[in-house]
Amino acid sequence: MKVEEVQALAQAIRGEVAKAVVGQDETLDFMLVALFAGGHVLLEGPPGTAKTLLAHSFARAVGLDFGRIQFTPDLMPGDIIGANLFNFQTSTFTLTRGPIFTDLLLADEINRTPPKTQAALLEAMQERTVTIDGQSLPLGDHFMVIATQNPIEQQGVYPLPEAQLDRFLFKQRVDYPNEEEERRIIATHGARQDAMSPEDWGVARKADAKTIAKAIAAVHEVKLVDEVVAYIAALIRGTRVVADLESGASPRAGAMLAAAARARAALDGRDFVIPDDVKALSRALLRHRLILSPAAEIDGRSVEDVVTGIIETIEAPR
Repeated sequence: MKVEEVQALAQAIRGEVAKAVVGQDETLDFMLVALFAGGHVLLEGPPGTAKTLLAHSFARAVGLDFGRIQFTPDLMPGDIIGANLFNFQTSTFTLTRGPIFTDLLLADEINRTPPKTQAALLEAMQERTVTIDGQSLPLGDHFMVIATQNPIEQQGVYPLPEAQLDRFLFKQRVDYPNEEEERRIIATHGARQDAMSPEDWGVARKADAKTIAKAIAAVHEVKLVDEVVAYIAALIRGTRVVADLESGASPRAGAMLAAAARARAALDGRDFVIPDDVKALSRALLRHRLILSPAAEIDGRSVEDVVTGIIETIEAPR
């Protein structure tokens, strides 16, 4: 598959998702980049902003199996990954697989469950395997987590540990729609009281596992010249020397930024990465990996402000 075909595939997926979801174009683009870069996405925003419908429609359009876990305070790790249950009729243990065994998993309200249960996703998100009673079980090659979380200011939420946050390629803030989009949502969805699935909205499959694998292979061939590699390294290293940050980004963040930039270039129909690809992805890729210093918090600065300052300070290659 050529990058032009990857671009056309992405456009077809966008068209199908738009049948069910009004707006959220930027969020959908981050999800496409994550899919082709082999990453996961964390969506943060208030309830009722179509996060679940967006994830379900996305899975339908790309032809992946979809699963959903509603995270609650009493959820246990075994409820996610499964367990070996004793069968009294046969006097043997039988493996019961949990809902994590799917292609695209929606981890809904992930920060409403304690860190012990959140940790059940760590191995799956990093290695695409699950260990049950010492047995390692593989997940699909395209296993992807789209997690949603409520703003930390809301009651009944647990902050995600740094190790969990680092597994996500992007953290995207999902805000309320603009006035025009909200009118379209009311006109389109206001006629039905019951929930409708993507199939009900006419969302069709535009790909399958083989097509996605070919697209990912094409993304891997996108050129990343030494100048852009040096630029990515400078941005990542720049987060470790800024006084406003208590903790900077790890080398893993740089590798993930390079992979994501390749995917974005392919979605744009290019077989080479440009600095604008890196700039466009940096905020969503870094905002959950950086910790503000106490002085910066008192001054009311945000991580996005600091990242913007780093981008403006470091000269991009021409």
